[in-house]
Amino acid sequence: MANDRIDTMLAIHEQQPELMLSNVLHLMSHYHADAACPKLASVIERHLRVLSSLPGLAPVLRATCQQLSQQWASMVEINLPKPSRATLLERLDRLVNPRQHLPLAQ
Repeated sequence: MANDRIDTMLAIHEQQPELMLSNVLHLMSHYHADAACPKLASVIERHLRVLSSLPGLAPVLRATCQQLSQQWASMVEINLPKPSRATLLERLDRLVNPRQHLPLAQ
């Protein structure tokens, strides 16, 4: 749902690259590496990616946005929560006692 809203906003702003550039600079100024927010980093990356593909933007700005988009994408990937892995004992327990680990009926 939030992604749909972001996609709609990006589509509107593609018509006004200066406004989109202003927005992404504003977002970047609120991002702090020590309090990394993967959602905000993802929005920043998407803005930069869209900006890098706009034909009406000056080539130097498009190239800069493309480079920054790649950097932010790697930052997003690094900060994604890692899925917890079950220990060997937990996996064996699930195999031995499958009824105890069935999801509850809704």
